[in-house]
Parts: sequence; C-alpha cells; structure tokens
Amino acid sequence: MKKNFYSILLLLLFPTLLLSQVVEVSPPDFIKTIKFKSNTTQGQLPILKLGEPLILEFDALNANEEDFYYVIEYFNFDWTPSILVKGEYLRGLDNQRILEYYNSFNTYQVYSHYKLQIPNIQTRGLLKSGNYMISIYDEYDELMFSRKFMIYEDLVNVGVRVKRSRDVRVIAEKQSVDLVVATNSINFNNPLETIKTLIIQNNNLNTSIDNLKPQYTLGNELIYRYDTESAFWGGNEYFWFENKDVRTSNVGVQFIDLKDIYQSYLYPNVSRDGQPYTYNPDLNGNFQVTAADRLDTDIEADYTMVHFSLLQEELKGKDIHVYGNFNAFAIEPLTRMEFNPESGEYEVSFRLKQGFYNYKYVVVDKETGELDEGAISGDYWQTENNYKVLVYYRDLGARYDKLIGYGEATSVDISN
Repeated sequence: MKKNFYSILLLLLFPTLLLSQVVEVSPPDFIKTIKFKSNTTQGQLPILKLGEPLILEFDALNANEEDFYYVIEYFNFDWTPSILVKGEYLRGLDNQRILEYYNSFNTYQVYSHYKLQIPNIQTRGLLKSGNYMISIYDEYDELMFSRKFMIYEDLVNVGVRVKRSRDVRVIAEKQSVDLVVATNSINFNNPLETIKTLIIQNNNLNTSIDNLKPQYTLGNELIYRYDTESAFWGGNEYFWFENKDVRTSNVGVQFIDLKDIYQSYLYPNVSRDGQPYTYNPDLNGNFQVTAADRLDTDIEADYTMVHFSLLQEELKGKDIHVYGNFNAFAIEPLTRMEFNPESGEYEVSFRLKQGFYNYKYVVVDKETGELDEGAISGDYWQTENNYKVLVYYRDLGARYDKLIGYGEATSVDISN
C-alpha cells in the first residue's frame, strides 16, 4: 500500500517536475574558453537567424584528447521542456562525437581545442525558431557543460530605445527599455496572451526581464512603455585587462612571473560605489582571445594564471566573486575570492586564455544566495549598456513558441 501511495504521489508531482526551468551547467575546471561564433558582434550569447550556422568552441586542458559528444534540445519560451519530438526541430542526428579538434602548439599549458559546427554531415540543420540548449558529454556519458542559444525568424520589426528610469527614486541608477513591435502584415490572435518578450542586458540571461505584455496597440504596432517593469540597474563600466603578450606587462597587468605557466598579476581594484561616474570603453562583460605574434590563437594562445585582487574591507556573511562572460556570468567556487587579512584585500586566481577580458566584482549573500551586481562597482544611469530584445509568439492551439523578432540598442544615446 505504501508503494502505491508513493507511486500516486510521484504521478501527481510529475507534471511539476516536467515544467521545471532548465539551467546551464558550468564545466569542470579543465574545460575553458567556451565560446560561440555567430553573427553576434560582441560576445558569447548566440542569437542566430534561422538557417545561419552555429559554431561552438572550447578547450580541454587535461591533454587526454578525449572524445566529446553533443546533444541538442528544444525548449519553450520560459525554458521549460517542449513537447516537440526531436525530429520536429532537428534534421539528422545529434548525440554525435565532435570530430574536429587540434592540439595546442608551442604553449606552456597543453590543451586540445574542440570545434563543432552545425549544420554538419550528421546534424544537417535546426528547423524551428525558439530556444535551444546544447549539452556536451564525455565518452562516459557524463555531462560536462551546457549552453543556451536562440534562433529567430525575421517576421516582425522590433524597435528598442533606452531611457532614464521614470522612477525618481532610482533615476540616477537605472535605465529603462521601451519597445515597439511592428507586426507588419501578420494578424496576431490575442497578443496579450500569445506575444511574449525577453529583454537581455549585456548578454547576461541571469538578469533578463521576461514576459512583459504590450500596454496598448497603435495601428499595427504593439507598444511597451513601462515605468519600472522594464528597468535595469545601470551598473558601471567593467574593469578590464589585456595579456596578449604573456612575457611582459600589458594594460591592467602589474607584473608577470613564470612558474609552470605564466602568472599575470593584475593591478588591485578598489570599490567604485558612491564615486563619480567615469566613462571607460568596454566590451560589456565579454572577452576576446588575442595573442601577440601568433597566427592561430585557437591553438597557439597560451593560458596564464590570472591573479585578481580587490582592496575591500571584509564583508561578514557575504562572498565576493569575479564576474563576467568568460564563464557565462556563472557564480561558482572557482571565482570566489578569499579575504587576506594581511593585505586587506580579497584575492583569487584562475586560468584564462590570453586575450582581452572584461570583469567586475559582485557580492553574494551566503544565506540567501542573492546577488548584488552594484555593491562594489555602483549603479549609474550614464553607463553604456547593450540591450537585446527577443519577441516570441505562440498562436492559439500551437505546440511551440516561435521566436519571431529580434531588436538591439545601446544606452549611448540614452534619453529622458
């Protein structure tokens, strides 16, 4: 009887389990520099037009020339599992071995560079617009990491404007995003329920704003002009460093050392919260692999141990992490800083491939896990940020969410 009770309980819970939102899985420490190559201009969040190729690359630093396999899954707008079967969104096969890889050349850190392009001989294409997840497994069927990507159709025009917040309490700290979705010749059934939007600041899905409904229509346009619901904290320009030449100090690098690999010691940073805003061009949290006097940075760029330090009083009950798109804005043990009472600084070091990197420091509450991006850097309405807007549509009776439009803007021309 007890067994039957648990079976019934499982059946009752099963729909809830099915509807849980999928999250990206961070890689083990020996997998580094995961990056997408696509039509995106700045970064590692691939938003592809239907029919465009997807290229995923990463390095394995264990020098084993391991076999890795990829699996592609399709998801609803809210990243819950879709009811579509694989043959409806994928032409060909997945769960295939990544065939293209190359070993590093003339580097202190030995690694293998893997490259996957879709379409390929086995996976001939992705058929639907919408949300996807690609997962990488090793030869023992253990999940190594996963990354989200999106495919859109150009069916509607998406106008995006960035304005100062209309909330006077945070007018100096927040930016608001206004949207206009021009439906062209498409007649949408009940757009309040069938149209969904996603606003992404600086390619960071963790802080995105979703599911805003149009406030009103004007002809064939859906208008979104919210006061608070579409507002983001402005943040600050990212810190950055460059170590394209590992043999000498570069911008942001105080000094270098050579042990088993090169060590890059960055200049100590200080808190900027409460200080006047200063414009400093950045990549909005992203990174670029570059190496001096190297022809092929995929296999000739070396890895260095990068040492970060932050001059900051110890925060009780809080952790401080290094934060950026070098690891898809993940909060993980690798990026957690330790307070050094002798120097009065928070310190951490980890391996990064040669290049140009943006980063900042964020505070995480140890009990609640709440993340505060502005605690160290501050929040300013003047900060240059990038905003991407995705528009989804599921018609009445449809089985999946089409991604029907994509728009983009920066806050360089922010207005009141």
